[in-house]
Amino acid sequence: MKRRNFLKNAGMAGMALSTAPSVFSQSALNDIKMAKPSPIAVATWNFQNATKMAGSMLYEGASALDAVEKGVMVEEGNLKNTTVGNGGAPDRDGNVTLDACIMSPDGNAGSVVYLKEIEHPVSVARKVMEETPHVMLAGEGALQFAIQQGFKRKNLLTENSEKAWKEWLKEKEYRPIINIENHDTIGMLCIDEKGDIAGACTTSGLAYKMNGRVGDSPIIGAGLYLDNEVGGAVATGMGEAVMKSVGSFLIVELMRQGNSPQEACEEAINRIVKQNKNHKEFQVAFVALNKAGEIGSYCIHKGFTYAKYQEGESSNNTSPSYMIE
Repeated sequence: MKRRNFLKNAGMAGMALSTAPSVFSQSALNDIKMAKPSPIAVATWNFQNATKMAGSMLYEGASALDAVEKGVMVEEGNLKNTTVGNGGAPDRDGNVTLDACIMSPDGNAGSVVYLKEIEHPVSVARKVMEETPHVMLAGEGALQFAIQQGFKRKNLLTENSEKAWKEWLKEKEYRPIINIENHDTIGMLCIDEKGDIAGACTTSGLAYKMNGRVGDSPIIGAGLYLDNEVGGAVATGMGEAVMKSVGSFLIVELMRQGNSPQEACEEAINRIVKQNKNHKEFQVAFVALNKAGEIGSYCIHKGFTYAKYQEGESSNNTSPSYMIE
């Protein structure tokens, strides 16, 4: 009897111990959900005009999805930004081709690749998400869909971009430039007053890329990924390296496992460095935001910054880097 009682009591204790972690985990998850941060907008690089636009909308009650779309549109329409939208540098054949994607809190997503003659590809990506059964449209199909949705065609090759391209044609030297002009792809994450998170990413890609090249920016899981229960991540830099590591998805999954946004970004960069012996020749950077409003950022080479807007304050923040050169 004594042995039987001992085994019975031991078994009950074991059951209690085995269930305790899940109870504690659920309790911690509920605490995070209840402790909502104030609305926040973060974006790759010093795109403070974009985060101010998104952040101001958030504080007026806009959804995270509306805010990220309007936020990145600021840079898509910025002619001085030669890596995003109108005025973007062309490929080596002189075509300005744009890539973009967007994700909503419910996990839905839309994307366009190799889109020509449309100034705001992020808005076309949202239409793909909301008006079609698809996630991604490409090339002529994407353009045809955009026109059907009421978007107007526009020549995106500005005089300055065309002049720079013709100068490049003289030698046709192609190599990635680290922190080119101190700005690149814009990826943005927003948390609204309801605590929902959304993200967007848009770019004209590498200057003078091969005709048809598509980078990480429109690829869900590479240039952008989010889970409304966990957080989100965006990438910038050499898209090929980001795609091969599925970097943004990796960061969100690491956060799901309990890593902070900073720890998750560092692990993602460490894996890219390990996988690429030539990592000294290119830049990759990530920005992550979890549901508690915590931000993380990490890059290969120093020089990367990210913009933040929260509670009426706008800032440009320096990211720590793998290389300290």
